[in-house]
Amino acid sequence: MKTLDLKKQFKHLYQPSAKKIEALQVPSLQFAMIDGAIEKGSEPGKSPAFAEATQALYSMSYTLKFMLKKRKTNAIDYPVMALEGLWGVEDGFFDITIKDNWTYTLMIMQPEVITAEVFEEAREQVRKKKGDSDMLSKIRLAHFEEGLCVQTMHVGPYATEPATIERMKEFMAANGLKDNVGPNGRHHEIYLSDPRKASPDKMKTVLRHPVIKS
Repeated sequence: MKTLDLKKQFKHLYQPSAKKIEALQVPSLQFAMIDGAIEKGSEPGKSPAFAEATQALYSMSYTLKFMLKKRKTNAIDYPVMALEGLWGVEDGFFDITIKDNWTYTLMIMQPEVITAEVFEEAREQVRKKKGDSDMLSKIRLAHFEEGLCVQTMHVGPYATEPATIERMKEFMAANGLKDNVGPNGRHHEIYLSDPRKASPDKMKTVLRHPVIKS
């Protein structure tokens, strides 16, 4: 059985240092993706639709993994990657402290061996096992190329992210870069810790912002 060590291959994208901020070029990668919006008066951790979208993404991702691992020829094993969120607002002004007007694209990276045909086969398997749902129907397989970005590892609760983002903006200013979050780009979070299990002060979240040269 062939093994794809995605976590090692993309370590620079998914395990950055918390001690430094860096600029890097993020290539085109394949994802299972779903779009949504946080309900008025809610936030990601309390949104029913967000929870349903997350569950549907994981169902698809684990089904795909085991389909490829168990196939009789050319079996492939690989890890299910972390949940990611691209966050923005429809009016173009993103404020990380105001969460009930956010739109999102949730996504989990998929290896290139996953084809559209395999993806649809996995969707049918999930339907048979868990029943059909609006969220399952909305999941798509697509490539996403983020380009030039600034990123770092945020350690701590989500509530303290603004301080880390300020450090990122200071790095941008010192290196001739301009934050492109807004109409042309979205705030990117990669969730490496399970908030239901991890201590808030030890939670790890990759924060990534698209930038342009100023």
